[in-house]
Amino acid sequence: MAGRKAFAATGGVPFDTSKRSVVFLHGAGLDHTVWALQSRYFAQHGKGVLALDLPGHGRSEGPPPQSIEAYADWLLDLLAAAGIEEISLVGHSMGALIALEAAARLLERVRSLALLGVTPRMPVHPELLEAASRDDPHAIELIIAWGYGTPAHLGGHKGPGLWLLGGGKRLLERAGKGVLASDFRACDAYEGAILAAHKVKAPTLLLMGELDRMTPAKAAIPFLDVLPDAESEVIPDAGHMLMLERPDATLAALRKFLR
Repeated sequence: MAGRKAFAATGGVPFDTSKRSVVFLHGAGLDHTVWALQSRYFAQHGKGVLALDLPGHGRSEGPPPQSIEAYADWLLDLLAAAGIEEISLVGHSMGALIALEAAARLLERVRSLALLGVTPRMPVHPELLEAASRDDPHAIELIIAWGYGTPAHLGGHKGPGLWLLGGGKRLLERAGKGVLASDFRACDAYEGAILAAHKVKAPTLLLMGELDRMTPAKAAIPFLDVLPDAESEVIPDAGHMLMLERPDATLAALRKFLR
C-alpha cells in the first residue's frame, strides 16, 4: 500500500506526535465518521488523535487489503510514516481484529488496547457474504437488521428527527464496489485472534453491546483467559454498533480506560 494516500480525522485539533496518540479503527464497510464523538473528545482533551479511513474506505485510496494481517501491515506502515512510537489503539469489529493483530506485533509500543464488538472468531453468515459478493443492497439490509439493538429499531436517537438506522444505511452505501465483500472475507478467514492475544503486552478493554447479535458479549469471554491484563464492560441496550447507538456510554467507558 506504499505510495497511496490515507486519510485520518484528527478531532478538530492538528495532530501532534508529542502528545499521547490514540488511533481509532472502524469496522467493515465503514469509515472514520463512526468515531465522531469519541475522537473529538480525546483530541480536545490533550490526546493526539487519528481516526483512520482504512484503505479503500472513506477518503483513503484503495484497494482494501485482503486479510486482517495485511491490514495490520498497512497500519504499521502508517504509524511509521506518521512518526508515532507509543500509541493507544481503539478498534471496532474488523477494526478490533486489526488492532489486536497490530498490538501483537508492536508489543510494548501499545500503551492500551480497546476492542469493541469483537470475538475470537468472526465468521460471516453465508447469506450476508453471498449478498456482499454481488454488491447486492440486501447485504446492507442484513447488516442494519442484525447490527443494531432493538432500541435503535424503534427510534433510539436523542436528537429529534435523526434516524440511527437510516444513517447507518447511508454510510454503508458509500462503500466502494467490492469493499464490503473483501472486508467480510478477511474477517471470515482470520483465525489468529487468540494467538495474537497471547502476544499482547498492553492492558486491554473488551467493550461489548448487551444486544449485539453479530459478536455476542459472551463469545468474547475466551479473550479474558489469554490477554494479560484485560477487563470487560457491557453497554446496556446497545447492539453491534455501540459507539453509534450509545455514544455517550461508549465514550465514558473509553475515558475511564484511557485516563
